[in-house]
Amino acid sequence: MKFELLWYILLFVLLLLVQALICNQICLFDCITPMVYVYLALTFRINYPKWGILAWCFVMGISVDICSNTPGVGAASMTLIGLLQPYMLELFMPRDSQENFQPSMKTLGNSKYSWYTVIIVFIYCLTFYTLEAFNLFHWLQWLGCVFGSTALTSLLILSVERLRTS
Repeated sequence: MKFELLWYILLFVLLLLVQALICNQICLFDCITPMVYVYLALTFRINYPKWGILAWCFVMGISVDICSNTPGVGAASMTLIGLLQPYMLELFMPRDSQENFQPSMKTLGNSKYSWYTVIIVFIYCLTFYTLEAFNLFHWLQWLGCVFGSTALTSLLILSVERLRTS
């Protein structure tokens, strides 16, 4: 249990630093930004307390908001992802899995883990950019931001997961 807490603290700090120092400086085509900190929400095992997932996701979101000058947008989006993550994981995990099932490419398989990642990241980007724009006057740019950021973020997360589980 203490090792798991230490792992999440280390992952939290690492993802926050990568997002604040590297990813926030990237803006492709004036709208696509990688949001690798969503990876934190993807790593929680199935029997992790739901309140714990919500707390971790909210703190990660508010920390990124502080570093990115996006007041409350990241916190709201990450909290929504924290709320949905256990239910999304149940859709993709095998029925006869262990009680402490940990999502990864090894345990879910490449295809299922990829879909799990893309769906969670898409919901996150959709929520983030909708709250950030708060209107749909520039809906083509909004669509570009949502789909472009989803694709780039998913690609980065899947690459990191592939390296981690190899």
